Amino acid sequence: MASSTHKQQQQLPNMYGATAAPPPTPSTQPPNLLSTSDAADALSRLLHRLPSPTLSLPTRRSPPAMCPPVVSLSGDQNPSTTILDALQLGFFQVTNHTIPSQLAGSAESDSFALFDLSRDKKESYFPKNWPLGYEGGDDEDGDGLGESFRLDSSCSTESSTELSLDSLREFTRALEKLGLRIIELLSSAVGFENPVGEDPSRFCSLMWISEGVPGNKPVLSGGFYPSIVGLHYQIRSQKYSLLADSGWVSVSPQVDSVMVTLGDIAHVWSNGKLKKVRGKPVAHLGDANNTGCISMSLLVTLPMDSEVSPLIPKTICGDRDGKKDEQIDGSTGEQEGKLFNSFCFEDYAWRVYHERLLFKDPLDRYRI
Repeated sequence: MASSTHKQQQQLPNMYGATAAPPPTPSTQPPNLLSTSDAADALSRLLHRLPSPTLSLPTRRSPPAMCPPVVSLSGDQNPSTTILDALQLGFFQVTNHTIPSQLAGSAESDSFALFDLSRDKKESYFPKNWPLGYEGGDDEDGDGLGESFRLDSSCSTESSTELSLDSLREFTRALEKLGLRIIELLSSAVGFENPVGEDPSRFCSLMWISEGVPGNKPVLSGGFYPSIVGLHYQIRSQKYSLLADSGWVSVSPQVDSVMVTLGDIAHVWSNGKLKKVRGKPVAHLGDANNTGCISMSLLVTLPMDSEVSPLIPKTICGDRDGKKDEQIDGSTGEQEGKLFNSFCFEDYAWRVYHERLLFKDPLDRYRI
């Protein structure tokens, strides 16, 4: 049997040449260190030994709400000096003002009564006359923030019998008076032309009453209307989200203070020196089940037929080195150039409100 096998091996042709080694056999091949399944098992064991990502990364928490800078209107302090510390943020809170907390509480009660009306009465008592009127959260033009009312400074309504808004009306006018004083302080502190004393009729106010938003996340739409300043009485401890030039900020003003937000019109008037807040602050409820929260924001703004342009220091008339009517920066004595072109307020207000611009500054198209 062995000799037969030996003869068969001799009869096989030599395909590999005299010195070629025979083809490798499974027993002579080097072993495959890791098969596909072995590699997967090894990788799985390695991943299981690694620490969990949830354990290796710190837990991300929402930053705590900051307390806005305080500007006191008491007689022993110069508010024009203290207000300078707050201008680079775009918002601050005013204390020692003359608005009583009882009036703010009564105005809030009047506002709650508006939301208790039926939908038909809301629409008939406060018809839409942009930017004024009632807006429901499920409207096509709604801002996604629920229901809201936008009223003029006299809180006008089509109903003269069912609604009593005396407290809300008095509260609105008190905030408007404070807002005009704030504008005077801003012009004095920053150095632009004071627009208040010359023609008070160039101002108008809009009281914006809206529902609070559950949770602490910023709201990415709604509440965009041009303003000089916005005023928000802090009736109770509550957080707000602000979209400032630096991004979203969470703030919690002192109770009974008035939080002031600087608007886009103040930013243009100051020739870009004042930071700004886009839209109005959004009040947040403690949790999704906490209901019955509203915010009352007074926006001191402009009539529709206004033109917006920088209010840099007044023109010095007469000859100055052979030149006339130059704009002079009173702080440096040098000529100050305008950073913004003039634009129509009505066109700008319509575009900002309806396009709901957020991530791009709507004033960019007017920058020089």
